Amino acid sequence: MILVRAFFVAVGLIVVWQAIILVFAPPAFMLPAPVAVFEALRDRPSLWRVDAVTTATETVIGLVAGTALGMLLALVMSFLPTTKRMLLPLMVVSQALPVFAIAPLLVLWLGFGLASKIVMATIAIFFPVASAYNDGLARTDGNLLELARLYGANHVQQVALLRVPSALPALITGIRLAAVYAPIGALIGEWVGASSGLGYAMLQANARSQTAVMFACLFLLAAMSVLLRAGVDFFTRDLTPWVPETT
Repeated sequence: MILVRAFFVAVGLIVVWQAIILVFAPPAFMLPAPVAVFEALRDRPSLWRVDAVTTATETVIGLVAGTALGMLLALVMSFLPTTKRMLLPLMVVSQALPVFAIAPLLVLWLGFGLASKIVMATIAIFFPVASAYNDGLARTDGNLLELARLYGANHVQQVALLRVPSALPALITGIRLAAVYAPIGALIGEWVGASSGLGYAMLQANARSQTAVMFACLFLLAAMSVLLRAGVDFFTRDLTPWVPETT
């Protein structure tokens, strides 16, 4: 299970981290000891009670919204092939623009609250989902489509009954990839302008040279990403029983 593997990887990294501290003895402002990071988590409960909850809320809502938008765009391009020429370039342009260039505008338009961060996370997420799902819809077995045409199925029926089920594995792959990207969009939005969240806490800690607090925020962000990926795996593992995963 991903949580068990992540736990052992984390323990291994902490052991290596502590060994580096013992051998090289770097200054605490450059690389704090693991104990100092856990003390920061203990002494600043607002990090995981307020800031982590804020970032998690933005991330989960952005993941759901980005997944829904990505699926919708892919389905529109599949049901209406003529729209693909218009929508695909827009999708590419949305990812080609630097996210740091978009974030200040979103904060200006939507304010310092959750809305701008949710939109930022949605923008970062929808492209992997739309791209993977569109590719899955386009790669349906040609023999199945030919059989459907022989039975008189029209284009809409072919997409709904054959392409959509066949593309589910690709969609799940896109969602799993998006789950990793989800916190990044929210974090960038918090760096640009926020009143709470892990990104906001990291900026405040950086301004005060509180390196241990910054590492504590990174630890919470990593834990959040692993939990989000594990949640996606849990909810999608039984969606494609006709294409079981092999080891």
